[in-house]
Amino acid sequence: MKVSIIGGGGLVGSCAAFALQCGGIAREIALLDVNQELAVGQALDLQHGSPSVADQTISGGGYEHIPSSDVICITAGLRRKPDESRLDLINRNTDLFVQILNDVKAAGPKPSAIVVVVSNPVDILTYVAAQKLGLPVDQVIGLGTQLDTIRFCSLIAEQMGAPPTQTKALILGEHGESMVPIWSSATIAGLPLDKQPGWNPGLANQLFTRTRGSGAEVIKRKGGAGFAVGIAIQDVIESIALDRRRVLPVSSVQSGCYGVRDVALSVPTVIGRQGVVDRQEIELWPKEMQGMRASGAALRKTLDVVLKRVG
Repeated sequence: MKVSIIGGGGLVGSCAAFALQCGGIAREIALLDVNQELAVGQALDLQHGSPSVADQTISGGGYEHIPSSDVICITAGLRRKPDESRLDLINRNTDLFVQILNDVKAAGPKPSAIVVVVSNPVDILTYVAAQKLGLPVDQVIGLGTQLDTIRFCSLIAEQMGAPPTQTKALILGEHGESMVPIWSSATIAGLPLDKQPGWNPGLANQLFTRTRGSGAEVIKRKGGAGFAVGIAIQDVIESIALDRRRVLPVSSVQSGCYGVRDVALSVPTVIGRQGVVDRQEIELWPKEMQGMRASGAALRKTLDVVLKRVG
């Protein structure tokens, strides 16, 4: 399998490439960037480590890689400022993103290619990509709340002194301010989180508030997120490459799940070689269901403005 990363010279794109290299799943990784020299340099650096990791071809370049790519991962975009919401990025990022989509389409992607959108605001741009690329809608996936979910689990595990890999909790909805914590199904080692010693509603609110602000916190402390985003991208692409059919909280255009339609947001989604294989409408508490619908409404309001801009 060949994975091309658009924006591969930048922090997120290069961290995604490193995670994919360490995962050893992709046979070929191509880093595409407007700064091709930077992309080639990143690819060379990764290539130097390949004898100790995996038998892969890693290269840098431009859109000439698109026709032979099985997965096209778009990470390019302007960085969010510490005091800026993801949705505030929309006017700054939309024109750049649409140009990338036009270039991808002009390059001639495979009819079976899967597009993974990482650029923010990811839910809005996932919808735009699904509309513009001419691929089947279920072949366009946004990273969505997969990143928020692993951040959420890491913070719960740290607070509770639990193994992170045995801590399971979901964030659904928008990758942004209206994201929804799904406490109803949260567990540690398969046991309900709300039955754990020391657990209380105040702690729940504290952990969710920190999760929602994690992106801004990382930006403030080190200038931008990279490592965890790369791992989240690897999670999604591995499920595609191996047809694992893992259930992941990723963004796609909805047609009725939780009563949400004609907007892209994250629901429990079965991801395989064809992209979105299925969506699982797990039972939610009434408050969580209300949050999902509010998230969809908030995104739709922004999307209406964006679609007037991009046509």
